[in-house]
Amino acid sequence: MRAAPTCPRCFGPLHAPSAWSSAWRCGVHGDVLPFQAMQPSGAACDAVRQSSVVPVWLPWPLPPGWLVTGFGVAGDERTGARASVVALTGPSVTHGPADMVVIAEEPGVGLGAAFAGLDGPDPGDGFGEGPPNAKIDVLGHPTALWCVQAPDDRAVYAGEALGNWLWVVAWPAEAGCFIVLDQLSLRDLREHDRDFDLPFGAFSPRLGG
Repeated sequence: MRAAPTCPRCFGPLHAPSAWSSAWRCGVHGDVLPFQAMQPSGAACDAVRQSSVVPVWLPWPLPPGWLVTGFGVAGDERTGARASVVALTGPSVTHGPADMVVIAEEPGVGLGAAFAGLDGPDPGDGFGEGPPNAKIDVLGHPTALWCVQAPDDRAVYAGEALGNWLWVVAWPAEAGCFIVLDQLSLRDLREHDRDFDLPFGAFSPRLGG
């Protein structure tokens, strides 16, 4: 099940294509790729895997107690999904639940910046200067991430993998220690060399924008 398409940069409503234009249009950001969130299920996972032209990153193995709580894509039927997001929920390091989204996107889509609480569409000027703040394993290769200035309620890291932006956004901000301390290992759900037996949880409210 998919939600109604929204703007990938602000999660606002879109004007559908018409006889005068084949593009989806946001009243604030103009022509954009429509973003659709999907409930956590095997069928949704398969749909994302089949439509995405960018990686569909999943921390694997999952941190203890964490569940997959939704998927999302930005794109259309003509070009395929040019941004993907996997949402996860698990125990916080302090108290209560924590949420995380892992995003792959082509430059300029703006989905990662939207989840990060930024105007976007990309991390912005000065990004990547200085040594990285974290390194994670991506398909067996160490990959650098830099901390991105964002609202205080979340931790945001961004980098590059396979020629696309890679974003990891976690709520509350303390959950970002999973990224720094736990050395996340990301796999691409599009891989056909293995089956992922995913544990699903309730739909993440983070995917509603």
